[in-house]
Amino acid sequence: MKLNELRDNRGAVTARKRVGRGTGSGKGKTCGRGGKGQTARTGVALKGFEGGQMPIYRRLPKRGFNNKFRYKFALISLGHLQKAADSGRLDPADRVTIHSLITKRLITHRYDGVRLLAQGKLQVALVIEVDGASRAAVQAVENAGGRVIINRGAKGLRDKGPNGHAIGR
Repeated sequence: MKLNELRDNRGAVTARKRVGRGTGSGKGKTCGRGGKGQTARTGVALKGFEGGQMPIYRRLPKRGFNNKFRYKFALISLGHLQKAADSGRLDPADRVTIHSLITKRLITHRYDGVRLLAQGKLQVALVIEVDGASRAAVQAVENAGGRVIINRGAKGLRDKGPNGHAIGR
């Protein structure tokens, strides 16, 4: 094969349809644009236009609200901690902190803090240091022989979260 023998595959390139070249061509007279009016012209923008009537997207009310002050927590459950302890990823003798959770890949990001949830069962005595915990989670850890330390100095955290839920005891 030589450079001057290179060709496109058959049917890969088709000629442009020439419009306005007589009625026998199939695209003569109106060139496939129909009759007169706005859509027969170039530069038409009719998306959402309802003939001068107030468009539906302006008639309907806006919904929802995004609270820019809301805290986003990385969540960790007791079941995940138990599974990590069973597999050897967590050593029960070590204190479980935010940094150890990230290095052991139990959570991916810290966000505004880490919150402990009471999903699953915990049989290992762990010392867990987090930014928030549900009452049931604290109770379950203490029943297993461990304890929960709640950091009050984390970014903007108070005794109650932004939606009124307790983040500590």
